[in-house]
Amino acid sequence: MSLRMLCVALAVVLPINALAVYLISFSICAVVVMTLSCALLLQAGYFASVLFLIWRSSCPGRVAQKAKYFDGHHEDWGQSPTFSGDGE
Repeated sequence: MSLRMLCVALAVVLPINALAVYLISFSICAVVVMTLSCALLLQAGYFASVLFLIWRSSCPGRVAQKAKYFDGHHEDWGQSPTFSGDGE
């Protein structure tokens, strides 16, 4: 989940949550408490997803797979596959 997705989720979910809580309870205090708790849950989910992505990228098996893949390919990234580089 990217930061842009978090901001969109906050901008969409929080006003809907606030409106729903107000229509159910007619209490501004309940709206503030529930909206803040919803924002906290969304941010905790974002933090957990970032931690998961960091953990997944540091798994030893995935690093070994990536190394095995790139060891078999000797092409330069800046050159096209048909360019040999010897000038002929």
